[in-house]
Amino acid sequence: MTFIEKWLRSDIKNINAYHVPESKNLLKLDAMESPFGVPSDLKEEFLEYIDKAEVNRYPDAASTQLKDTLRDLMDIPEEYKVLLGNGSDELIQLLALACNEDDLIMSFEPSFVMYEMVSKYAHLRYQGIQLDSNFDINLRKSIEAIKNKNPKLIFIAYPNNPTGNAFDYDAIIEIIKTSDALVVLDEAYYAYSDRSFLSEISNFSNLVVLRTISKIGFAGLRLGLLIGSEETINQLNKLRLPYNINVLTQASANFLLQDKERIVKNAEVLIEERQRLFEELSLFTQLKVFPSQTNFLLVRCENADSLHSALITNGILVKGFSPDSALSNFIRISISEPIENNALLEAVKEYYGE
Repeated sequence: MTFIEKWLRSDIKNINAYHVPESKNLLKLDAMESPFGVPSDLKEEFLEYIDKAEVNRYPDAASTQLKDTLRDLMDIPEEYKVLLGNGSDELIQLLALACNEDDLIMSFEPSFVMYEMVSKYAHLRYQGIQLDSNFDINLRKSIEAIKNKNPKLIFIAYPNNPTGNAFDYDAIIEIIKTSDALVVLDEAYYAYSDRSFLSEISNFSNLVVLRTISKIGFAGLRLGLLIGSEETINQLNKLRLPYNINVLTQASANFLLQDKERIVKNAEVLIEERQRLFEELSLFTQLKVFPSQTNFLLVRCENADSLHSALITNGILVKGFSPDSALSNFIRISISEPIENNALLEAVKEYYGE
């Protein structure tokens, strides 16, 4: 037996690492990234701004300017406090660390895999509540499960990844009202959705909202934010590692997130393309396209694995699901700009011989 076999936690040995597929030389439509990078008319000014960052110094530990920038961008009320993380993944982990060992985390499945993975890292239990056939919450069964199991944390992706839909708003309010858990509304796709729970924070002491800038064009900066009451955020801030938002991320985000008008317009382009892609893919009898309030579409396919492989052969990477997954007959397609969406449509037409 090797040293690491003797030393490492046994449960960690049984966890598979988060897998990121190779995407070199492929049109990348698998990870819900925005196709819009730093605008060409801003690149020179952006580089000049970044050049002023003092990389020899620790970053602003409180990220004060960045929080103000995020408040302006996302219209976050002043009475709410903001906690920043190195991506929303770090904040999910931080919330788990606030629990006692063997506490229960609940979520709705299928959903974001990190809720379950982080529960395992933190020696917590995890239970997923299955969505119905329309990928919506069965409120009666969910309330029953929550009351019986008494979770410490409930993660609700709104809209949901990987299904793309936004759950019934009133059903979620009912869950918040009837649970003693901290309910985390993960609004990673807020920019593409019709509604938000941000205004509800003042109504419920057990509600926080999680967001990220990854889906609006800045996935490479790895920046997430948790929004909640002053009391909640002050306590959770004790678990944040010092200087967790580095100098370059703070400088880049402070510059790029000032351009709210452009960010909103980019989101509007993707919403329009989402509708166009939904309509055109729905013309294929072999496909069932599900409504979405995100920047991706979930599609049920005949021979999903074969289609996924064919798209890769054509230089296009979409998200496929493992054979043992409940979504093994599905693919997930990130919405991109028109030229890339057209390439996807042509490849699908070629595959189905149309």
